Amino acid sequence: MFLLLALLIGVISGLRTMTAPAAVAWGAALGWFDLSQTPLAFMGYRWTPWIFTILAVTELVADQLPSTPSRKVPMQFGARIVSGALSGAAIGAASGLLFGGLIAGVIGAVIGTFGGAAARSRLAVSFGKDLPAALIEDAVAVIGAVLIVGAVA
Repeated sequence: MFLLLALLIGVISGLRTMTAPAAVAWGAALGWFDLSQTPLAFMGYRWTPWIFTILAVTELVADQLPSTPSRKVPMQFGARIVSGALSGAAIGAASGLLFGGLIAGVIGAVIGTFGGAAARSRLAVSFGKDLPAALIEDAVAVIGAVLIVGAVA
């Protein structure tokens, strides 16, 4: 169960890089799951969720800008993999499966990156513009992250 949730939070990282770690940090900080005895204890520190939330909101805004590069360029893709690894590892660590969660998060991030790009592209074509597709992707990422982290609790 936890490995599936780690994979799914990785998919969220593929959609929006900072949304997954923000949700995981909030879950840890609110005590929904315990990371205090793991190498990822910092995810539950007082300021961690706030920092990730600021980064996530900034990303949601920046994603709407036409100058934002593709999620598939090396820098963007790498950031999504790292985010998926961190978020998946945190979910895995909550059940003693840190390394398994890390791997599942990376796999999910790859799936989310390419699948999200393809889905958004198709939606943008059907809407005739990108903004509605981007907003739908934002909603899927935020709602999905909350549901996934809530399922870990």
